[in-house]
Amino acid sequence: MSTVIEFVVALVAIILGAAFFTNAIEILGGRLGLRQGAVGSLLAAVGTALPESMIAVVAILEPVLSGEVSEEGALIGIGAILGAPFMLATLAMFVVGVSALLFRRRRDQGTRLRVDTATVGRDVGFFLVFFAVAAGVGLVELPMYLKVVVALVLAFGYGLYVRRTLFSGEHLEEVPKRLLFLPRAQHSPLLAVVFQTLASLGVIVAGAHFFVDAVEHAAEGLGLPAGLIALILAPLATELPEKFNSVFWMRDGKDTLALGNVTGAMIFQSTVPVAFGVLFTPWNLAPLDLFAVVLALASGGLVYLTLRLSGKLRARGLMLGGLFYAAFVVGAVIAVL
Repeated sequence: MSTVIEFVVALVAIILGAAFFTNAIEILGGRLGLRQGAVGSLLAAVGTALPESMIAVVAILEPVLSGEVSEEGALIGIGAILGAPFMLATLAMFVVGVSALLFRRRRDQGTRLRVDTATVGRDVGFFLVFFAVAAGVGLVELPMYLKVVVALVLAFGYGLYVRRTLFSGEHLEEVPKRLLFLPRAQHSPLLAVVFQTLASLGVIVAGAHFFVDAVEHAAEGLGLPAGLIALILAPLATELPEKFNSVFWMRDGKDTLALGNVTGAMIFQSTVPVAFGVLFTPWNLAPLDLFAVVLALASGGLVYLTLRLSGKLRARGLMLGGLFYAAFVVGAVIAVL
C-alpha cells in the first residue's frame, strides 16, 4: 500500500510540476524575446535534462575525486549517460505521437505535427552525429590525449548547436499571459516568473526521485532482478519530466515546443554527459549498451529521413519509436535473466 501511495504522490508531483514549468518557461522565453527553438530545445530541454545528467556525472566523478576506483560507479554512470538519449529517441517520440493522436480533436492540425522542420531537423541531425561518435569511441581503446580531443569536440559541438538554436524557429505563439502561480496578476514580475520556473523544476526532480524509489520498492516486493530495474524502469522514471512537458504542449498544439523539448534534451544528453564519461571512465560499452545506441540511432534516423523526404511528421510515424523501445526491453530481459 505504501508503494502505491509513493507512485501516486510521485506522478502527481511530476504532472503538476510539468504544468507549472511549461507555463513559466513560455512566459520567460517571451520576456527574453526568444524564439520557439531556443525555448523548447534549450531552456526547457536543458532545464529538465540537467538534474538527471548530474546524477550520472556525480556517479562518475565521486570515485575520481575521492581517489577510490569504483567499477560499479563507472558502470552506473555509463548506463545512465547512454540510457537517457536512448529513452528520448524511442519512448519519448512514442509519447509525443500518442499525445497527438489522443488530442487530435482539440488540435487544429489533428494528428499531423506542425513543427519548424529546419529546427527539429537540425536537432535530430546533430544528435545522430554526436551519439554515433559516442558509440564509436566506446568500441576502441583510445589514449588519453585522443579522449580529451573527443570530449572537446563534443563540448564545442554543443556550443555550436546552442549558438545556432538561439536564433532559430518561429516566434512564440500564444504565450500564456498569467502565471499559474499568480493567476490573478495581469503582469507578473520577472522575478515571479523565474521563481515559478525553478520551483516547478524542483518539484519535477523530487517527483522523479520519488518515482525511482517507488519502482525499486515495487521491484523488491515482486522479486525482480536489480539489473532489470537499472536498465529499464529507473531510466523510464528519470525521463518522465520531458515526456509530460511535451504532452502539455502537444495538447495545446505547440508542436515545435513539444518535440524540441525532446530533441534538445537528446542533444544535450549525447554531448555534455558523454564528454565526462569519455574522460573519466574506461568508456568500454557492453553489448547491451551498443544495442541501445543502435536502436536510438535507428529511431532518430527514421525521424530525420521522414523530415528530409517529406517535410512532415505524423503521430503514427513517431509512435514507431515505441517498437524500438520494446525491442530493447526484450533484449534487456534476456540479457539480465
